[in-house]
Amino acid sequence: MNEDESSLKDISGLTLAYYNQRAEEFRAGTRDHDVSQNIEALLRHIVGQAPLTLLDFGCGPGRDLKALAGLGHRVIGLDGAAAFAEMARADTGCEVWHQDFLNLELPDGRFDGIFANASLFHVPGRELPRVLRQLHTTLKAGGVLFCSNPHGPNVEGWNGRRYGAYLDLETWRCRLTEAGFVELEHYYRPTGLPREQQPWLASVWRKAD
Repeated sequence: MNEDESSLKDISGLTLAYYNQRAEEFRAGTRDHDVSQNIEALLRHIVGQAPLTLLDFGCGPGRDLKALAGLGHRVIGLDGAAAFAEMARADTGCEVWHQDFLNLELPDGRFDGIFANASLFHVPGRELPRVLRQLHTTLKAGGVLFCSNPHGPNVEGWNGRRYGAYLDLETWRCRLTEAGFVELEHYYRPTGLPREQQPWLASVWRKAD
């Protein structure tokens, strides 16, 4: 195993271990977070009739998976943390794939939309182009990708026992455009606050044909 492979294994393993060890704490702490604005941003851009086929990428304990399924859609969850995948299956009754973001096995042209809420920032910058291309491939023609990530001055590294990449809007635009996506909209959260109090950058993208 070369140095890069070892580093990626550490990044993935330690980050997932953090979530596995704190799964119950994380579920309790995020249960009441309101991300309805993000769900609406994904759904209003998808062209097609319900029920839509959706992927909740980084579904965690299943909060948003449950909300999307409750709207009548066919939703599959995906998470790299085994504890989260188990929780999400039990709490939602939905199919949940246990897959590391750095070792994805996704079907081609399966989904109308992907909901990646607070998940893609855990992908190291050097792996992000590959992961985005995989998400592009698993979308149907014209499919929509929603992303929400903590933004920053294009830095990445360890935040405690979790690895994160904190990109600004222009860099994020470059990465998504290079992967074959067209921007539909973006906004910062929470709404109604000064930018310095809006840590989250949300953006919506369409798969270019």
